[in-house]
Amino acid sequence: MFWKILLTFLISMVPIVELRGAVPIGVGMGVNPFLALAVSIIGNMIPVPFIFFFARKFLEWGKDKKLIGKFCKWVLKKGEKGGKKLTEKAGRSTYVALLLFVGIPIPGTGAWTGTLAASLLDLDFKKSSIAVICGVVLAGIIMLSLSLLGFKALGA
Repeated sequence: MFWKILLTFLISMVPIVELRGAVPIGVGMGVNPFLALAVSIIGNMIPVPFIFFFARKFLEWGKDKKLIGKFCKWVLKKGEKGGKKLTEKAGRSTYVALLLFVGIPIPGTGAWTGTLAASLLDLDFKKSSIAVICGVVLAGIIMLSLSLLGFKALGA
């Protein structure tokens, strides 16, 4: 069981997959659903401070490099453009918008993307982290519910 919990934890740290994939995989492997949720939330949040404080620096550094320059420029441009739109529309509710962005489990959203956006927008780390963790918990509850319903339907 330890290896299944560890695998659930590690999957939740992977970009794009994150908690959205870790919870159903953990539940599918027989991990207690609430343990799978808790482990996934913790694993999903571990990269957040590293992304917030170092991703932008890496992208700025890499935008002039031959192999990764195009990608880094694209990410910076896309993040700043999307961030400006978000702050214009959300106004004072930027952190609520960030919470909902992270919390709705669709491809392209999640703790990695939300934290990167917060970093590119120069948002406050503490407020951003609270919004991201609340979004991760919301996504976790949604994914746990869908996982339990899905596995019950398959068993019926």
